[in-house]
Amino acid sequence: MREFGYRRAADVSGAVAQLGADPDARFLGGGTNLVDLMKTGVERPARLVDVTGLPLGRIEPTADGGLRIGATVTNSDLAAHPEVRRRYPALAQAVLAGASGQLRNMATVGGNLLQRTRCGYFADVTQPCNKRDPGSGCPAIEGEHHNHAILGASDRCVAVHPSDMGVALAAFDAVVSYETAEGTGELPLAEFYTPVGETPHLETALPSGALITGVTLPPAPVAELSRYRKVRERASYAFAIGSVAAALDVRGGTVREVRLAFGAVASRPWRARTAERALTGAPADAGSFAAAADAELAEASPLPQNGYKVTLMRNLAVAVLTELGEEAAR
Repeated sequence: MREFGYRRAADVSGAVAQLGADPDARFLGGGTNLVDLMKTGVERPARLVDVTGLPLGRIEPTADGGLRIGATVTNSDLAAHPEVRRRYPALAQAVLAGASGQLRNMATVGGNLLQRTRCGYFADVTQPCNKRDPGSGCPAIEGEHHNHAILGASDRCVAVHPSDMGVALAAFDAVVSYETAEGTGELPLAEFYTPVGETPHLETALPSGALITGVTLPPAPVAELSRYRKVRERASYAFAIGSVAAALDVRGGTVREVRLAFGAVASRPWRARTAERALTGAPADAGSFAAAADAELAEASPLPQNGYKVTLMRNLAVAVLTELGEEAAR
C-alpha cells in the first residue's frame, strides 16, 4: 500500500481547494470502498482529504416537498430517517439491503454513489482491465462474467455498478449536487453516470475535482407505495445479482404512474423507461407487468454465463409490481 498524506477539511471550499492543489489526492468519506481499493493497489492516492467533518450530514425537506440528503449522511442514518421511510420506502429498503450494519454506519451517501465495480478483474491489478487501464482489454468477456452486465454494456467493459441505493435514487429522479473551484452545479442521476461505450474508465459526468455535496429527491407521491427487492447468492450481506426498485400508482385497476429501475444489470443503475411507458395506462395485472418487463429486456445482450439474468429480472419485476398492485387495491 502506497504511503499517503492525510488532511481533514474544515469547509467545503477548503476541501475543493485541497483536491485542486493536488490532482493525486482523493476525498475520503467512510472509506468503505476507497480503502479497499487502496489495499489492492487499484487506487494509489498521494493524499486523502477527509470530508466527514463538513456540514453535509443533514436530511432536510425542500421548499417544494422533496428531501435534500447531505453527502456525508451515513447509510444507517438515511435508512432510519422517518421521512425517508414514509415517503420513499424503497430507498430505505435498498440501503438496508446494501451491506452489514457496521458498513452502513461508516458508508456515506456521496461515497455510495461513487463506489466502483466489484468485478474481479478490475480489483486484480495483475489482470488487464479497460476500466482501470484504458486499452488493456476486458478479460471478463471471455472469462468469468456470471454476474456481469446484460444491458448497456460494450465490447470494452461488461462490469456492473454495485450500488443498491443508486437503484432507488434512479427510480425517484434524484439530482446530485456538487461543488468545484468554479462554483456549484447539479446533475440528474440519469446523467450522472456516463454510458460505458468506448471509455469505461470515465464513470461519471462530475467535473474534475468536484465534491458531491448532496442529493435531492423531488416530491414524488407515487414513491410512498414503493419497494426494493434484491436477489443475491447468499442470505447474508452480498452484492446483488439482480435487483428492482419499483413504485406504483393504480386507479380503478389502471396504472396511472409507475417508476421502475434495475440493479446489477448494467454499468449504472438502469432506469426501465421502456417498461414504464408500456405500463402507463395499462391494466395493473400480471400480464401487463410481464409484457412491460419483456419490452425492457428485449435489448438485453447476455453473455454465455449470465443469460439467467434476463429471466431473473423479468420474474423479479413482475413479482414486485404484482405485490405493489395488490397493496394498492386494498
